[in-house]
Parts: sequence; structure tokens; C-alpha cells
Amino acid sequence: MAWVYLIIAGVFEWGWPVGLKQGLADEGVHWGWIAFAAACMATSGGFLFVAQKTIPMGTAYAVWTGIGAVGTFIIGILLFGEPTAALRFVFVGLIVVGIVGLKLAS
Repeated sequence: MAWVYLIIAGVFEWGWPVGLKQGLADEGVHWGWIAFAAACMATSGGFLFVAQKTIPMGTAYAVWTGIGAVGTFIIGILLFGEPTAALRFVFVGLIVVGIVGLKLAS
């Protein structure tokens, strides 16, 4: 169950960069988006907290940040039109390999 909590924590990691990006616009601060980011941070941290009860801290943290990074990378492309250069995908693929490797090694 700890790995499920860790995956949920990683998915909530996607919310806070999106909330921060949307929270500051040319017209000023959008407090709803800032609140969304804070709620995602707290929820993500809470699930990480529970997952670390069973999963070693270094593994949990690396997987948590990896899920967050990969998910945010994909969201950036799909929702914000960020660059899709092939090398970006190669290096994100290395993050995925690292996440899978940590899971297999634990």
C-alpha cells in the first residue's frame, strides 16, 4: 500500500507547479491558483509522509520527485505548449528508468 501512497503523492506533485504557473499572470496574482498549489503541496507531502513509513526515505523521495518531474513535463507540453525536442524526451526517459530501477531494487 505504501507504493500506492507514493504514487498518489507524486501525482499531487503535478498540481503545485501548475498552480504556481497559473497563479501569477500579467494582471496580478490569482489567489485561487495559489491556494490550489498549496493544497497540492500539503496533500503530496502527507502521502509522502505515510509512504516513508515503509519505503526507505531516499527511495521514496527520489521516486516522488521523479513522478512529479515527469508528470509536470508532460503537462507542460500538453497544456502550456512547452518544447517537444527529442532530447528532452530522452532525458525524461532516464528519469523514468531511474524510478523503475528504484522500485525494482527495493
